[in-house]
Amino acid sequence: MEQVQVTSAGGAEAAVLVAIELSKANWLLAVYDPSTGKVSRRGVDGGDAGALIALVERCRRDAQGRAGEVVGAECVFEAGYDGFWLQRRLEQAGIACRVMDPASLKVDRRARRVKTDRVDAESLLRALQAWRRGDRHACSFVRVPSIEEEDARRPHRELARLTKERVGHVNRIKGLLALHGVRDYRPLRRDRRAALEALRTGCGKVLPLRCRQEIERELSRLELVLHHIAEVEAAMAEVAPLTSPAAEHIEGQFASRGHDMTEALEKLTCMGRETAVVLTREVLCRDFRDRRSLASFAGLTPSPYSSGRLQREQGVSKAGNAIVRARLVQLAWRWVRFQTGSDITAWFVARTGGNSKRSRRVAIVAVARKLLVALWRYATQGLVPAGARLRRSAA
Repeated sequence: MEQVQVTSAGGAEAAVLVAIELSKANWLLAVYDPSTGKVSRRGVDGGDAGALIALVERCRRDAQGRAGEVVGAECVFEAGYDGFWLQRRLEQAGIACRVMDPASLKVDRRARRVKTDRVDAESLLRALQAWRRGDRHACSFVRVPSIEEEDARRPHRELARLTKERVGHVNRIKGLLALHGVRDYRPLRRDRRAALEALRTGCGKVLPLRCRQEIERELSRLELVLHHIAEVEAAMAEVAPLTSPAAEHIEGQFASRGHDMTEALEKLTCMGRETAVVLTREVLCRDFRDRRSLASFAGLTPSPYSSGRLQREQGVSKAGNAIVRARLVQLAWRWVRFQTGSDITAWFVARTGGNSKRSRRVAIVAVARKLLVALWRYATQGLVPAGARLRRSAA
């Protein structure tokens, strides 16, 4: 999850601060009144944004009347199940709202700690107060994507779930047949139905009736998943325009050379359409401060553990975008196999030549991090990774 630092709305002006603990049934609010310095707790029905806005406005007016000066309002809630729609709704109503990264909140490290909606709401409120006082380490906020950005990510994320479902159906069918000594059936072949009718068990008999019926139902679900996969892959083939300011700037650079960002990535040998779409929609549509923040977004930054004489490495943080991280590691293995002349591959070979498989698995993560930075420079500056080969354009 990308962490950003945003300036406080209205500078240091007094504001009613509202921390919202979201749940399906109801929303619990911890409200700080700057005119009295007290915190009160309120509640509204879950999903009732209109009641929430009315309550915030009422609290703001009351505080403004007591203070005799202009008082603003600012809300905060944790990123989670409800996504970002509430933030957009509050912004429409003119109420500043931030979405907090739950992992950035400091918690008591005792084995058992009190955790209730009331405690969580008050923790959110204290973190927001500390952040407004200038403590930028008290918490961090996530970048809220536009609706178009969110929608552009749907196809490749759905494809990942469908692929996992397809594997589950195939394994289930093979498992049922293995119980009867059948090991050469291929559920993904187009003649799967006809081949099922011709199957014989290891004893030379036809499949038992109920086993065959269960396999047929599994095949029906598998065929539906295959149909949906084809639809999603067709949707991924359609390149939609990027909408964020950073993305429009980057897209414009390639447009000046007659290229689309996804197509430009596909020109690199070993880069497929699906990986190019994932990188474009998850990473390249964002703006990053430097290469460290870029690696942090993907969860590829190291996590050293140093205390006194104890010194050890814990591996990468894994605190970023898991989808991007998985794709980059897969791409890194393909890169060192097919981009043999690149500087990144040369670094990998020099580090792992003659070493164990474990050292190669560790080094490939470093390759993924280097590759992410190189691809970002390729996308933003048009700099081809050193020594990388490009596909020949079709005649």
